[in-house]
Amino acid sequence: MSYHDPVLLRESIDFLAIQRDGVYVDATFGGGGHSRAILDQLGDAGRLLGFDQDEDAAANQPEDPRFTFVAGNFRHLKRFLRLHQVVEVDGLLADLGVSSHQFDTADRGFSYRFEAELDMRMNRSSGQRASDILNTYRPEVLQKLFSEYGEVRNAKTLAYKIAEVRTRKPFQTVGDLVTLAESLSKGQRMRYLSQVFQALRMEVNEEVEVLEELLQDAMEVLKPGGRLVVIAYHSIEDRIVKHFLKTGNIKGEVQSDFYGNIFRPFDIVTKKAVVASEEEVARNPRARSAKMRVGARKNGK
Repeated sequence: MSYHDPVLLRESIDFLAIQRDGVYVDATFGGGGHSRAILDQLGDAGRLLGFDQDEDAAANQPEDPRFTFVAGNFRHLKRFLRLHQVVEVDGLLADLGVSSHQFDTADRGFSYRFEAELDMRMNRSSGQRASDILNTYRPEVLQKLFSEYGEVRNAKTLAYKIAEVRTRKPFQTVGDLVTLAESLSKGQRMRYLSQVFQALRMEVNEEVEVLEELLQDAMEVLKPGGRLVVIAYHSIEDRIVKHFLKTGNIKGEVQSDFYGNIFRPFDIVTKKAVVASEEEVARNPRARSAKMRVGARKNGK
């Protein structure tokens, strides 16, 4: 099995509008599929930086003098670019969510299919595990994250049941959570478990906050005309990207200066979200929920 089958590969490369001598960022390197396609379009003077906080991804980096692997979270984009003497970039691609490799590696705890420690950290060297969240969050906080991140219909029931169960036995393994969730799934086991695990994963990795920080940094480092290409798999993330491209902030609040000039930092390249073709979905089911949005940085900072 491949590390990861890149989603919307042709479309993302086309929308990056790659210049042969440009500087580009692949904020979610993973298996390197998108990065290799970008390198194919670059000339000898071009440069690509690939970010990934998962130590497993480092093994996939190409032996190419134009490529720099950054072992870090893309939420620190601007800081790492300065570290590598990069001030501005011509384009940035971010394919959000979890890689196939992470889902399919049993001991990472991302999937309900495998018995493992309830971890779910993309960066296993820091941060709280999924089990920590289940064992320490107040039930009302658990309810909010299951409702917002997982769209779990009975989020309140699930949250308070977790709080009850953990008083007898703390959550430690995937099986501990699956056993409880299955008892509340009401005949929709796979969908329900997927929603529950997604919500926990997003909280563990602070995916919403991280995305907000990436977008803000991207707006500051993109050259005028530089392309921002983001592929999202969750309605919350897609909405954040849509709002940011339109208004420069995640809430979609229109801002204007003293003279009433509206702040619009990007030209919207994709009026509607780009989705995968039926052929791609048949080949790679993960692409089914993918939505890609693209903006071009306007002049001025």
